[in-house]
Amino acid sequence: MAIFGQVLTAMITPFDASGALDLNEAVRLAKWLQDNGNDGLVVSGTTGESSTLTDAEKLALWEAVINAVTIPVIAGSGSNDTAHSVHLTKEVTKMGAAGILAVGPYYNRPPQSGLEGHITAMANATTLPVVVYDIPVRTGRKISTQTLAKLANTVPNIKALKDAAGAPAETANLMAQVPKDFELYSGDDGLTLAFLAYGGSGVIGVATHWSAPEHQAMITAFKNGDVALARKYNDILLESYAFETGDDNPNPIPSKVMMNHLGFKVGDCRLPMGPPPVGLADRAATVHANLQKAREALSK
Repeated sequence: MAIFGQVLTAMITPFDASGALDLNEAVRLAKWLQDNGNDGLVVSGTTGESSTLTDAEKLALWEAVINAVTIPVIAGSGSNDTAHSVHLTKEVTKMGAAGILAVGPYYNRPPQSGLEGHITAMANATTLPVVVYDIPVRTGRKISTQTLAKLANTVPNIKALKDAAGAPAETANLMAQVPKDFELYSGDDGLTLAFLAYGGSGVIGVATHWSAPEHQAMITAFKNGDVALARKYNDILLESYAFETGDDNPNPIPSKVMMNHLGFKVGDCRLPMGPPPVGLADRAATVHANLQKAREALSK
């Protein structure tokens, strides 16, 4: 079993009707995710709208969720300011988080030496395991395979990668260079099955908000050698992958719409994401209904 499990959700952050952080709903959602197929949670990552949360909101959110669940909670304490990231990492380490998510610094577009220095500084600020988060579509700079391999081999508590770089060949290249206990998590739900072939541990997902059981079944089937069954589960997840993000409704807008559809009161995204486009709620209802039908068909 991977250090954090095989299915984790990058949890959305609930806001009330006025746009304020809703800790009660965050706790309710976290408990529901724990009870519905998730081995762990990532709190205040990209999907959690971390860049719009104040430090006080992040600290309150981490504390509330850590105390509400028994599964591992990984805190997204990184930003594009190294000193700020180190500060938040130290603070959440005191709270009992299970790990740290260290995203590549966004907007600055630093050189690889700067990326290495930033992530190393975060890792040195904690005794917790660190998951490096590579998502160049949002940060503007890919953490190179060479840099990732160096971090994995020289910084003892850098234990995993959340890979949302969309470059499977480079992922395979990296996994040939890292220690045997280094773990790969798909940061792109649609690539999870492919990453398992490279030795991936699982997924830190978005569609896992509503389809964690199918992700669990897919990953378990693959690890048990039943690739055909894993593909069946992947097939029924394709619609969810397509729904979770897009140019007109980027992540996390669709996830908030879906969880509102499922009875949670998570509100809209804060600007600059903002409210969902017209028709997305209807699409969420269709995606969920189709998933339910597929569940029933596979269970027969």
